[in-house]
Amino acid sequence: MSLITTASQTVGPYLQIGFKALANEELASAGAGGEGITLRGRLVDGDGKPVNDGAVEIWQANAQGKYAHPEDKPIDKSFRGFGRSLTKSDGGFRFSTVKPGPVPGPSGTMQAPHIVVTVFARGMLKHLITRVYFPDEPANASDPVLKLVPSDRRSTLIAKRVAGEKGALEWNIVIQGQDETVFFDY
Repeated sequence: MSLITTASQTVGPYLQIGFKALANEELASAGAGGEGITLRGRLVDGDGKPVNDGAVEIWQANAQGKYAHPEDKPIDKSFRGFGRSLTKSDGGFRFSTVKPGPVPGPSGTMQAPHIVVTVFARGMLKHLITRVYFPDEPANASDPVLKLVPSDRRSTLIAKRVAGEKGALEWNIVIQGQDETVFFDY
C-alpha cells in the first residue's frame, strides 16, 4: 500500500489552467471611494524560490468597512471586494484596490484595516489563510487578531510602502522556513 500523496490530493499543480479565466486583480473601478492602493509581492517557498504556479486570493471591506455582500449594506457598486491573482514566473502577484476601513471584530471590538489572503500552490494539501495589515496604521496596536500573533512574527503580516510610488505597497508571502508568513488555522 502506497502512502505517497498523489496529484489529486494536493492543491496544485494546475492552478494556471483552472483559474486563468477567473483571475481578477482589479477590485475597485472608477468611482470607488477611499484611498487607491496597489498591493504587490512575491509568493516564495522555504528556499526563497518563486512559486510560479500559485494563486493568491483576497477578500476585503471597502473604505467604509463594508463588504461586497448582500447583507452588508449599502453595497458600493464600484467595488468588488474579492480578487484573484495568478503568480508569474518570478512568483509575483498584484492587486489594484482601495485601503479597507475598519470592520467589527469579536465582542464588538473594531479590527484594524486589513485584507484577508488565501494562498493556493502546488504540493499543498489545503490552502493557507493569512492577513495583510497596513504600515503606520495606529489601529494595528489594538487589533484583536494581530495581538494574538507573537510580537516578533507580526512583521510578516504588515506590508511595506514602496518609496516613490503613491499608494504602492509590497508584501511577500513566504510559505515556510525562515521568515515564514504567519498563517491561521481554520
